[in-house]
Amino acid sequence: MPFTAPFAPVSDFCREESAPLPVLGRDVRVPLVTGGEVTYGALDYAASAPALQRVWDDVAAYAPYYGSVHRGAGHLSQLSTDLFEQSRRTVAEFLGCREGDQVVFTRATTDSLNLLAGALPSGTRVFVFETEHHASLLPWSAHEVTYLDAPRSPGQAVATLESALHAAPAGPKLVCVTGASNVTGEVWPVRELARAAHRHGARLVLDAAQLAPHRPVRLTELEADWVAFSGHKLYAPFGAGVLAGRADWLSAAEPYLAGGGASRRVARAADGGVDVEWHTTAARHEAGSPNVIGAYAVASACRALAETGFDRLVAREEQLLARLVGGLAELPEVRVLSLFGEDADRVGVVSFVVEGWSSSHLAAALSAEYGIGVRDGLFCAHPLLRTLLGHREDAPGECGAAGSSDGRSPALDAVRVSFGAGTPDEHVDRFVTAVRELVRDGARWTYRTEGGRCVPEPAARASVGRER
Repeated sequence: MPFTAPFAPVSDFCREESAPLPVLGRDVRVPLVTGGEVTYGALDYAASAPALQRVWDDVAAYAPYYGSVHRGAGHLSQLSTDLFEQSRRTVAEFLGCREGDQVVFTRATTDSLNLLAGALPSGTRVFVFETEHHASLLPWSAHEVTYLDAPRSPGQAVATLESALHAAPAGPKLVCVTGASNVTGEVWPVRELARAAHRHGARLVLDAAQLAPHRPVRLTELEADWVAFSGHKLYAPFGAGVLAGRADWLSAAEPYLAGGGASRRVARAADGGVDVEWHTTAARHEAGSPNVIGAYAVASACRALAETGFDRLVAREEQLLARLVGGLAELPEVRVLSLFGEDADRVGVVSFVVEGWSSSHLAAALSAEYGIGVRDGLFCAHPLLRTLLGHREDAPGECGAAGSSDGRSPALDAVRVSFGAGTPDEHVDRFVTAVRELVRDGARWTYRTEGGRCVPEPAARASVGRER
């Protein structure tokens, strides 16, 4: 029976014409080192997206009714339990889960994939491309792992996997693959990779951390066995994530955490210890008091995205991408990073290097002089960045020093700009203008290295002749 909240439903909120789903923080003002303030240009959605206004409203409406989950006879406990389980059903519907699939609430994608890693049968061999985020590259160390080289096209990705699986010995096998790169934004051929995995008796888990906020993720359509994603990238930054998919390996594995909620029955044993009967449902891996607010926030975001419609979200994102990539293409000093080529399908994530600039220096100038927040570095995807940039070792540089993008002296890391459903057009336009001015005229401020990062020099003054 659908859960009906006794609290007020979400009120209508103003929908900005340029942002299909308004987010918190769109009116926040930040100071500039050159004087004055500007509206913050939030362009780091790939790290953590702001909360949807609707998610915030839903959570605020529920908060007075918060109670323990699965533990109390009181009205608020019963209500919170219903809300938690209804959230599970909402997420399952959003993901197109099959009959018998489980939806386990976790802390984030990293937590989800580590949970699955602990649930793999003994002897499982894992196949993972070097292009993965560390969250999906590193959890498998207790198993035999085959690391696959970075492919240069979707077709090559499928062929590489096919070859590796064909050569693998018999036994359980798991393929872990991203849906959209957190570095390049490029969309991977998930369905084709899943079919290749299944042809060779392997299963596939999809890291949808970057895909789910931008595109529909349906297990039935993508033919994946599991999917993992994070609430904080899906406009629901309240500490919850999801692992959803096939129940058999999860139900047979030792609980991810031992404790209350995961156990169905505990009794003293004849040998003086305890006998434990564990749940076989999702509760088996949800020991402790569930994060009901986090789960409800994720479900709220899923409803908001589904009701808005991904067709609308994708169409607008493609317009912003065209403006962003087109603007950067006008600057010969800028090189946009890509595995699959400039025509590849991608979500709203773009990484690039600029000749003559370290990534930390450029990111610091964008923030301090223009009020724009981006990410710089290796983005928890070190092997992929080193492949894209043409070097294999870390070599941190000083503020203002950088390699070139012409191949003579490879850049050490990159700048990443990312956006989503709540991004106003103005943020993208301001970013392109800021990069153009910085590349053409240089920074107006002086920066120094502090703790390995570029920061504005407090005693500096703006350069003369640079008025915006």
